[in-house]
Amino acid sequence: MDWLTTVDHKKIGILYLLAGFIFFLVGGLEAILIRIQLMKPMNDFVAADTFNELLTMHGTTMIFLAAMPMLFALMNAVIPLQIGARDVAFPFLNALGFWTFFFGGLLLNISWFTGTVPDAGWTSYVPLAGPTYNGTHGVDYYVIGLQIAGIGTLLGGINFMATIINMRAPGMSFMRMPMFTWAIFITSVLIVFAFPVLTVGLVAIMFDRLFQANFFEVGGGGNGVLWEHIFWVFGHPEVYILILPAFGVISEVVATFARKRLFGYSSMVFAIVLIAFLGFMVWAHHMFTTGLGPVANALFSIATMLIAVPTGVKIFNWLFTLWGGSIKFTTANLFAVGFIPTFVLGGVTGVMLASAPADYQYHDSYFVVAHFHYVIVGGLILGIFAGLHYWWPKMFGRMLNEGLGKLTFWTFFTGFHLTFFVQHFLGLLGMPRRVWTYLPNQGFETMNLISSIGAFLMGIGTIVFVVNVIIAWAKPRNAAADAWEDGRTLEWSIPSPPPEYNFKQIPLVRGLDAWWKEKMDGKTAMTPAEPLGPIHMPSPSILPLIMSIGLFIAGFGFMYQNHWVAAGGILVTFVCMFLRSVYDDHGFHIDPEEEEVQA
Repeated sequence: MDWLTTVDHKKIGILYLLAGFIFFLVGGLEAILIRIQLMKPMNDFVAADTFNELLTMHGTTMIFLAAMPMLFALMNAVIPLQIGARDVAFPFLNALGFWTFFFGGLLLNISWFTGTVPDAGWTSYVPLAGPTYNGTHGVDYYVIGLQIAGIGTLLGGINFMATIINMRAPGMSFMRMPMFTWAIFITSVLIVFAFPVLTVGLVAIMFDRLFQANFFEVGGGGNGVLWEHIFWVFGHPEVYILILPAFGVISEVVATFARKRLFGYSSMVFAIVLIAFLGFMVWAHHMFTTGLGPVANALFSIATMLIAVPTGVKIFNWLFTLWGGSIKFTTANLFAVGFIPTFVLGGVTGVMLASAPADYQYHDSYFVVAHFHYVIVGGLILGIFAGLHYWWPKMFGRMLNEGLGKLTFWTFFTGFHLTFFVQHFLGLLGMPRRVWTYLPNQGFETMNLISSIGAFLMGIGTIVFVVNVIIAWAKPRNAAADAWEDGRTLEWSIPSPPPEYNFKQIPLVRGLDAWWKEKMDGKTAMTPAEPLGPIHMPSPSILPLIMSIGLFIAGFGFMYQNHWVAAGGILVTFVCMFLRSVYDDHGFHIDPEEEEVQA
């Protein structure tokens, strides 16, 4: 019951991690089935329809239900601790955000059991996803599931923006915030601007499908390219919503294990802001072949190449941070160092794709598949693994086994490059994306086989990580407060795992890398900015869970056009909203002295 009603950011972070990792395993299984099908020419391991379903669900699950929540797990676990706060700005909304994401993801995946699975690709392009060519409920699951899950993401974005602006410890100016906090702040701004666009697009496609509207139905005067614009105006900032937190993680890990200040802190901050700004100006590079004309193509081409500049700044800053440092190759740092060249490779192919004439050749080939997996898996997932190994002792009070961690790294990293490096050449040889099978003697066989072997290796790496977690779980909680001994930021100044209220007294921040500064001055604890006193805490609540279940039920009602079920689900949600509005919940107080006596 404690976990179902919690509004504590640390527990919500663990819930996000658990749910996200389960979806990560589901998405990984879908990927492995795809790779088994493509292992040899004219394979019939899965049927063509099933292949389309696997392809659609793999992309959708990985991006919306695995990558996003695992990032939200790190955000929840770390951000309030890094800025010296006791919780996020809106703890109730935080819980609501998790449960709406979870039930949205559940709704999407229930489609496997009802026999109508989304099958129009993870971008769900119309007219393929419209009612004319897709009469089953498959795409409805996609549309309604993502709308419910998207509520959670949007709430999270608003919440973390408010938290970082309003709840920093005294002395922590914007230019003293840790790099990870900066990355999450800019990411939250991106979420707030990008996700409403997706919501509008999904509502429009839902109206097309459920109420016979004509937004995208060409026969009724709609426009298919309009959906592409709406999707990518959201979709390209989404790529930066995913990768900027990973940049933040790498910045923290590299600085800690090189025992050095992050090189060029202010340039890193401006680079992140610039990436976010330019990220909204490049969406049509996904659409060079739709016939937008030379002017639009040229402008979007230039904007896309420009975004490589701030990204390059960050790469050099990480390299200069490592340069001359006393480097420790822990698992977290291996993932961080592996991230750098891998991400550069993804970036270089991105600049190749930015050239509109060249894109006409690469478009819809396996070259594009290789490019975005290098960025998303080679960037984001390596970043998440680095962050998990780094902050695991802080989240759970237990150290992960370094030997198993290194085994995870080498199997996953090797498997990743085996899988996706050859796909660049498959694309250049002319193998199209999203094909269910291919003919023999086209020069595709060997590379597809290598690619599939790599995918199995990545699977093994993930299993090793799960084993590591299970072994760590059996150990006592004995991680030190400053688990790596070289922690630089505030989260390493409090016990692992942190107490319910995080900080007994809110710390006073005297510079960048606040905890490192105090340690260098010979202190063993942060200087408090307030006297000891009772600590106000928010009360737990079951309402977020019930509200999300209401939306989940309403989703089914809309989909199967059962107005009573839809109305019932909406009513449940509105009743919870009403109860939340009229019941004045003052929370409760913890006395830190009493806590010490109990301990």
